[in-house]
Amino acid sequence: MEATPLTEETKPAEKQTIVSSRLASIDALRGFDMLMISGGGAFIFLLGGKTGILFIDAVAAQFEHPEWNGFTFFDFIFPLFLFLAGTSLAFSVSRGLAKGMQQSEIIKKTFVRMLVLIVLGILDKNAPIDIFDPANIRYGSVLGRIGLATFVVAIIYMNVKWEQRLYLAVGTLLLYYLALIIIPVPGYGSGDLSFEGNLVGWFDRSFMPGKLKQGSYDELALLTQFPAICLTLFGSLAGDILLGSITVNQKLKRMLLLGFSGIALGLVWNTVFPINKHLWSSSFIMLTAGMAFVMLTLFYWIIDVKGYQRWSFFFRVIGLNSLVIYMAVRFVNFNSSSKLLFEGFYKYAPEDWHEVYNALGGFVLVWLFLYFLYRNKIFVKV
Repeated sequence: MEATPLTEETKPAEKQTIVSSRLASIDALRGFDMLMISGGGAFIFLLGGKTGILFIDAVAAQFEHPEWNGFTFFDFIFPLFLFLAGTSLAFSVSRGLAKGMQQSEIIKKTFVRMLVLIVLGILDKNAPIDIFDPANIRYGSVLGRIGLATFVVAIIYMNVKWEQRLYLAVGTLLLYYLALIIIPVPGYGSGDLSFEGNLVGWFDRSFMPGKLKQGSYDELALLTQFPAICLTLFGSLAGDILLGSITVNQKLKRMLLLGFSGIALGLVWNTVFPINKHLWSSSFIMLTAGMAFVMLTLFYWIIDVKGYQRWSFFFRVIGLNSLVIYMAVRFVNFNSSSKLLFEGFYKYAPEDWHEVYNALGGFVLVWLFLYFLYRNKIFVKV
């Protein structure tokens, strides 16, 4: 169903309408994000060096994480999801409060959701999990980070005003930077941002139970949770702007202002605190938050303001069941199914293209699975 485009004369009464519905742009952008996780990113990466087209090679190179400092588009995928979690949180909490839910009820709901996501995250990172060997279980996870961030931000959202949340996020990033620069690490001293000598790694080795992904540290463990929460806080600011009673043009201008300001601040901060996904550095957070504001503005303007929704259906099918597909691609081997179903077609192509066609086939199966759920109105939420 096509949505009626919003006009520039958005009135206060319309906020209630938005609270009680969904913005197609948020689902579409979440779907675009999950597309990169569920096979789209792997497909693009595999195109590298095969077409002889420099542009495609350059794009493919953006789907591999840097070893330490630096930034590629693939580094943006998880931060964008955390940002959108905050945007969606603003809508869901506002909807709950509008229906008369008590804050304690909302907090309880997000707390239970956090626990479920932590458990699913541990399962995801450790399957087959040996519960009798807790020392070799990795407790840090993508899902656990999302659950904890949304729980903390839900509490903040209901008790802290918009401007104060902005100051809180920026202040937290400043304190995080100062901590990594000032606090000395035993054996390395202060200000060491190397793989071996950074404060994050020392803190993880000293206080994080279980197994660390990189041995000496884990990018999804303890200290990096603080800057990650800031992304969800920034997302909640975007949600409030979209829910506001101001005109559409004002919404677009504010979102873009925050977006370009974040990108600029991230690039400037990079000169003293390198952009680094592993450390979730403050410059990395500001850069990715700024990019998220800009992308959400673009999707919102095209889909919800101008009303061009048909093209976004492909992404919305994915975005409406993001948790399902995240777990499905971990426990269901779609690439093996792709080989069984499609190898008879692509085996005549040059051999170095087989993995490309197989990855494409795997993603087609992923999307068809999600489309089946969509057609049958099966939407799994936590």
